[in-house]
Formats: sequence, structure tokens, C-alpha cells
Amino acid sequence: MYVCICNAVTEKMIRQAAAEGVRSLSELTRRTGCSGDCGSCADVAEEVLRDAHRRTRAAFSLPLVAQAA
Repeated sequence: MYVCICNAVTEKMIRQAAAEGVRSLSELTRRTGCSGDCGSCADVAEEVLRDAHRRTRAAFSLPLVAQAA
């Protein structure tokens, strides 16, 4: 799905940027141009970025195993 029509930035591109370490909308804008023109996509772009980071954290949160005495 296109999130930023002005700069042809897709949801997949935002998730990839998050995987590469992008943490904020301003960083995302610098990297992809997303929300750099009209800005109407800013809220959706931030939500996709937050969701990507939530999913990454959830995938790596493993339960602790009790140590043997």
C-alpha cells in the first residue's frame, strides 16, 4: 500500500527502513522523502513505523529460562 503518494513511499519501504534502524518520522523523511511534501501521510507513516518496531520487539522477546541450581 502507498503511504506517501507524493514520493511513492510504500508501507513495505517504511517497514524496511525501520528494520534498518530508522526510529523517527524525521529520519524516515530524510531517508525516503515520506511526508516531505504535503505532509498528509505523516500520521499513517508514524503509525506504520511504530508498528514495525513493536513487531520487531515482540519477535525477539523470548521468555527467560530458569537456571538450574
